[in-house]
Amino acid sequence: MITEERMKIIITEIEDEGLEIEFSEPLEGNSLLRPVGDVRASLVLNRVEEELSIKGNITGRVTLQCSRCLIEFEKDLSVDVELIYLPIEEMGDEEAHELSPDESDIAFYRNDEIDIEDVIREQLILNLPMKPLCSDDCKGLCPVCGEDLNLQNCSCNQTSIDPRFEILKKLLSDRKEN
Repeated sequence: MITEERMKIIITEIEDEGLEIEFSEPLEGNSLLRPVGDVRASLVLNRVEEELSIKGNITGRVTLQCSRCLIEFEKDLSVDVELIYLPIEEMGDEEAHELSPDESDIAFYRNDEIDIEDVIREQLILNLPMKPLCSDDCKGLCPVCGEDLNLQNCSCNQTSIDPRFEILKKLLSDRKEN
């Protein structure tokens, strides 16, 4: 059922009562995901003919970069998963297939196997914040000098005017002088 080559599951070998998986190991990171320590997953896999359902929870700590001040920080993630996997052959010979809202939790497997580590990694990546913040009140970087405004204030003049409106400013100042 589970092969030693990583955490590959043979779909057709899953019994009628399903398969429970407890995963608690370091997960190899990539350019999108940088896990810290062990990632834990408690998953239940059930098979009905060729359809595989995966339900459970995945938790882990990841390193992110703040989208305002660019410092790295760690954040805990907890992801509830409820997925359906079908054989890739069910996609047919269509070159492109647009997913309907009902199909958003459907994925595909190939060659009667699925890699649980890949499922866990994918679900963590899909649940990363789009604009991670080190704190809700992060002040970010000064757009003029690049100083981290969380650490100290800078003396830059941050009142900038859109260059398209410069002419209006000049007209107003000319009018005040007359």
